[in-house]
Amino acid sequence: MEMSVLAGAILIAFAAIAGGIGNSLVISKYLEGITRQPEARGTLFGQMFIGIGLVEALPIISVAFGILVLFGII
Repeated sequence: MEMSVLAGAILIAFAAIAGGIGNSLVISKYLEGITRQPEARGTLFGQMFIGIGLVEALPIISVAFGILVLFGII
């Protein structure tokens, strides 16, 4: 039982770290694009949110599996 709790906690922790790193990379590239071409700000803004949504999909799925492992359902 203790190993499943540890596995679930590690899975949730890595999901949080990966989400933070992924979001920071997407936003940094968005800001870099604005500084290079300010008139494309509106287009880049929409694409940034699509990128953040794609980046956040994996940590959300990992947290769901982590909770399932944590409570011993899987």
